[in-house]
Amino acid sequence: MNTQHTVDQLQELKLHGMARAYEAITSQPVHLHPEAHEMVAMLTEAELQSKLHYRTQLFLRLARLRYAVLPEQIQCSVGRNLTREQLLLLCEGAFIRSGETVLITGATGSGKSYLACALGRQACILGYKTLYYSMSRFLETLATSRVEGSYVKLLNLLARMPVLIFDDFGLQELDHPAKLALLQILEDRYSKGATIITSQLPIKKWYDYLNDATLADAIMDRLSARVHKIDLKGESLRKDKTN
Repeated sequence: MNTQHTVDQLQELKLHGMARAYEAITSQPVHLHPEAHEMVAMLTEAELQSKLHYRTQLFLRLARLRYAVLPEQIQCSVGRNLTREQLLLLCEGAFIRSGETVLITGATGSGKSYLACALGRQACILGYKTLYYSMSRFLETLATSRVEGSYVKLLNLLARMPVLIFDDFGLQELDHPAKLALLQILEDRYSKGATIITSQLPIKKWYDYLNDATLADAIMDRLSARVHKIDLKGESLRKDKTN
């Protein structure tokens, strides 16, 4: 039996996980080799895990998350107004499957972006495509798409994205076209895609921030249905990093 030939064929078929597992198994003494049915199961599992890892890494690259943070790195406590049970519930991904919204508020340095990125990373691990935007970058992308004639294409992309993250909502003024775009995106995603929004502004101040009664009512109506609200408390986590 030409082991290397088999490995080469598996690589040619792009069964890289299977090839690595087969090579590892056959490098052991013959008396340690598993039986045929057990080897097939081991090779199949190795290939499945390899493909899942590749998909996760691809989704993470496409997501362009601001922070590479794992859910287990998020600090949960009564003082932060975030429990481990709340975090675990979100990490299960039910809010993604149901197309629900997560609104994360809190002062500067409270960990809003960290939490949003951790949820985004978990979404990628669960197999959901995710896209992260700071609001400033989102507004730039909107403006560019109008100039380049790709505005409708961008809206369609955002409508189909399983998980969409808007970070730092409320930091800069939205013009009327931006408010209309935001409403269109939320309307297209309603009950179809999960949206995560972080903001320093308390939710009760979002009406005043949007500064347009009709559009504010429509936008907040989309955001307030099927929503998870997390208002982070406590001192800035950035102090811990600098001290």
